[in-house]
Formats: sequence, C-alpha cells, structure tokens
Amino acid sequence: MAARFGTFRRLMRRLHAPIYASRVRELVSLIIPHLQERDRVLDVGCGFGGLGHAILDAPGCPADVKLVGLERHKRDGSLIHVETYDGTTMPYGDGAFDVVILADVLHHEDDPDRLMAESVRVAGRLLIIKDHKVDGWPAWLRVVVSDWAANVPYGVSCRYRYLTLRQWRSATSAHGLVTQEELTSMRLYPPVVNLLFGRGLHYLAVLRKP
Repeated sequence: MAARFGTFRRLMRRLHAPIYASRVRELVSLIIPHLQERDRVLDVGCGFGGLGHAILDAPGCPADVKLVGLERHKRDGSLIHVETYDGTTMPYGDGAFDVVILADVLHHEDDPDRLMAESVRVAGRLLIIKDHKVDGWPAWLRVVVSDWAANVPYGVSCRYRYLTLRQWRSATSAHGLVTQEELTSMRLYPPVVNLLFGRGLHYLAVLRKP
C-alpha cells in the first residue's frame, strides 16, 4: 500500500509540475514591480523556495535584493536559504524585513490571524498576500479540488478553509494595512486549467504599512 501511494504521489508531482511553473512565473511578474533595490524579503511558508528562487533569478529583480525563506521544518533540496521557527513567533525583530510574502500559506494555518499579525510585525514596508478566494459552495468545491491536487503530492495537509473577498478585506484592515494593489482574478495556470481552477478563485493583495 505504501509503495502504491508513493507511486501516486510521484505521478501527481509530474502532472502538477507545469501548473506550478506557470503559477510561479505569474506571481514573479506581479511581485517584482513592488520590490526596490536592497530590499530584504521574507518568504513565509516557502516550501522548497521555488518562488523565492524565481524572484531572485528574474531579469527584472532589483539589484541587491536579499531573500530568505521561513518554514517550520527545512526541506531537503531547498533552492534558497531557509530558516526555521516554532510556528508561533518569528525569530526577527520588528520591521526586520522590507517585504514579507505569504503565498498560499494562510489557508493552511490553524490560526491565520496570528500568522498575519507576526508577518505585519516583521514587515517594514509591505505585506504581499496571495491566497484563495471563494464566493459560494461551487467555488469552494473547485478550490478544494485544486488545493488537494497541489498539496497531496508533498504530504501537506489541507484544512479547506477559504475566505471571501469581504473577509479578506476585513482581515487586512483589522491589522491596520492600506491596500496598495488588489487582484480578485488572476491568470495563474495554463488556459484550460485556469478556466476551471484559476480566474476568480484567487486573491492577491499588496498591503502597505502606514
């Protein structure tokens, strides 16, 4: 049984690889315009560091950007420097980073509000959030399918809890953040996949600390 499940995971990773690559390319194009020279960037819940590595490697990345990842447990083969923490308090001082990124992380958290508060604390200028957005149960079902398919190959548990647009706006304003840019529909995936699991099911907010 274990061998069959391992084969299933490997197959799912292969099928998901082009979808993940498309997602990373689009996120890089959306994040880089908000970075400045010599920015210190923290990618929270970075996984293997694919997004952070792509940002640093992109032609349009500003000069001397320093980016590190933060995870509860460092994974073998990480593409960027990854530091670990206890999942509660980040090991950094207030405003230690210019930009903090939370890319598809908050919906996996037991206490997303606590993680957002910690991210706001260590961010000096911007907090960039990318996550899912639902409006009704049909949207929720589609997000559940895509979330499961993206995470089961890597053994990441899913809680299947997603916010509506109104809830996102309420959550960010509760932390005193000012919206600099907001996207409520995105072209993250290849065309057919994006038609089913992209577009209005995703949310991106670039939030400025006043």
